[in-house]
Amino acid sequence: MLSLDTPVQFVKGIGPRLAAPLNAKGIATVEDLLFHLPFRYEDRLHPSSLRDLKAGEMASVIAEVRGASLLKTRSMTLFEMTVGQNLSTLKCIWFHGSYLKDKFKTGQMVALYGKVEASRSSRGFKMIQPQFELLPSGDEDAEAELLEVGRITPVYESLGGTQFASRWQRKIIYRLLEELKGRVTETLPRSMLDRLKLLGREQALAQAHFPPAGTPMTHLQAAQTPAHRRLIFEELFYLELGLELKRRRLKDRAGIPFETGDRVRQALRDVLPFHPTTAQKRALGEIVADMRKPGPMRRLLQGDVGSGKTIVALQAMLVAIENGYQAALMAPTEILATQHYLAARKLLERSSRKYRIVLLTGSLDEDVKRLARHRIFNGEADLVIGTHALIEEKVEFASLGLVVVDEQHRFGVLQRFRLMKKPNAGEPDVLAMTATPIPRTLALSIYGDLDLSVLDELPPGRTPIVTRRVSDERADDVWKFVREQIAKGYQAYVVYPVIEGAKDDQPELDFAPPDAEAELTEPPKKAAKKSTKKAKPQKLFTEKPALKAATDMYEELRAGALAGLRLGLLHGRLPADEKDVVMRRFQRGEIDVLVSTTVIEVGVDVPNAAIMVIEHAERFGLAQMHQLRGRVGRGAAKSYCILMTGGRPSAQAEERLDAMVRTQDGFELAELDLQLRGPGEFFGTKQAGLPDFRVANLVRDRELLEVAKQEAERFAVQASNEATEEERARIWARLREAWQRRYGLVEA
Repeated sequence: MLSLDTPVQFVKGIGPRLAAPLNAKGIATVEDLLFHLPFRYEDRLHPSSLRDLKAGEMASVIAEVRGASLLKTRSMTLFEMTVGQNLSTLKCIWFHGSYLKDKFKTGQMVALYGKVEASRSSRGFKMIQPQFELLPSGDEDAEAELLEVGRITPVYESLGGTQFASRWQRKIIYRLLEELKGRVTETLPRSMLDRLKLLGREQALAQAHFPPAGTPMTHLQAAQTPAHRRLIFEELFYLELGLELKRRRLKDRAGIPFETGDRVRQALRDVLPFHPTTAQKRALGEIVADMRKPGPMRRLLQGDVGSGKTIVALQAMLVAIENGYQAALMAPTEILATQHYLAARKLLERSSRKYRIVLLTGSLDEDVKRLARHRIFNGEADLVIGTHALIEEKVEFASLGLVVVDEQHRFGVLQRFRLMKKPNAGEPDVLAMTATPIPRTLALSIYGDLDLSVLDELPPGRTPIVTRRVSDERADDVWKFVREQIAKGYQAYVVYPVIEGAKDDQPELDFAPPDAEAELTEPPKKAAKKSTKKAKPQKLFTEKPALKAATDMYEELRAGALAGLRLGLLHGRLPADEKDVVMRRFQRGEIDVLVSTTVIEVGVDVPNAAIMVIEHAERFGLAQMHQLRGRVGRGAAKSYCILMTGGRPSAQAEERLDAMVRTQDGFELAELDLQLRGPGEFFGTKQAGLPDFRVANLVRDRELLEVAKQEAERFAVQASNEATEEERARIWARLREAWQRRYGLVEA
């Protein structure tokens, strides 16, 4: 008898041969298959009439095939088909469409979904590259007709190959739901369902796949039906419950209760180079309060570019050091680690006490590294600053009290744990830092094992940055402006998206036919491969201009527009010691213009740098541009960020560029970035520890995320009141399964 845990290979119609590619897509069980929800729906109960179509709208139509033909142009083969309803017709066009030649027969009924456009060759309308599905005729499978015509029809993303088309998925899922009727185990307490007015699990799954007539299409497409909300809440609830229990277990562990008496407070005052902001005082207060507690601290310090995170972290490290413990700071790059080392040395020189600081990075000479490891092991290093080299097995601390992880999103969760687990008397406190502004609700979920402190104001002396965008046709004006600013004694960055043109840059297309997402719209691989070799039609496709590269432009600018100025070149392929030399020279003012890639995106601090030029700005993400802009404006001088664009930016690129000019608020930009890119891209999914959700979307479902967090906290405290003994047992068992297998998170 089938259950939700049954491997898919034992499902009728699948078997071992089809199970293998499904497993590769993460669908191993019946439950996995049922949670592969439709990515959109078509109203085949009330499809659009051809005579009511309007240009610019997305439409779902059911019509009869009237005729089809292949049209060969100089550059490609187009497949053109005409469909009709009574006297009304619609033209459909597919690029590189020879694979469709024998797909359609006159008189066949077909369901089409796509954007309606006015046809210039006739008075009617056309659809370019529409999604399509052949509908069963009267003598075909009655079950297929039941699922595909006269109802709201689910459309599924392809699971690879035409054998897994939407029609196949509908049949399999419909049969599974029928066979499992009355046997889908509930995963939430009945009292919670009643209180939140949520559907039962079985009903939610059935309605998410096969919505009842009358369900608003707008709610379906936005995943806002009661069925969707129930399934989304369930997924978020288990994530939040796991994080809540992890937090609670952590508080029961033995940490180090640090003392913060007069001597420690004086040590903190001695190194402050300026009067701290209210936000810095608040954040340090929260950190110190945690450090006093017997349990280990786990806190995320979040602040926009230039908000002063480093000085707060340094003060926290001094608390540990003044208590006789060691502190370690781990940075994602050697440049940033070296900069932290130099900055810490400079600040700590203000104190009468001589703090012992050690730098440990992978590129150091082996003898230097051996000496550094010796000093760390023997307790001859108070503050250790380094890269991933700190988590190597050879590195052992004498008494590690505090770990600071800079740019938390650049490290996997496991890397942070490896540093925390270094042999030690008590478990060290951990302070993670990030300059990626994350909306609070998301931060509490993504870094759910960490408490949160936010720096939401800039320290004194930081000046607003004037941001302008110009096309590269005005490059001469830009270089003239750069020269003028350097003549006033300032320095400039010029940033490019790639290192070397020939190796790194492949011309891209501004426009390409939409990807085929539903069945049969995707051409066979051989046909697709062959078609991409053909020349692109002049009117439909425009190649983006070749990318300017850092190494090429360094030579070009040095010999041309910026001749006579002192230029430096910095990129990720340079040896670490060479990068270090270039950065030190720039910091000392020996370089006027630093030509670079995004290697300078994080942490580089040169107060005299007042101009940031970003070439091909349309190719950069919002977060990257905001980080790059944050490299200037660090002194008292008026600073400028110039966004140079090549070619014609896409609509999304225009939105990013306009936002950069409009605001310097990192949180506002982060909100827009989340909307444009989605959470996986925004966070760098795997590095951030962000799980792969089956139905939830952290941007779209933030309201439910907040509810799930509250309910998880409530359940963790009041499980006995919230659920029966049987329900509790089921929930704890499911949590273990979800936490380990589905989310891929490590149980601590």
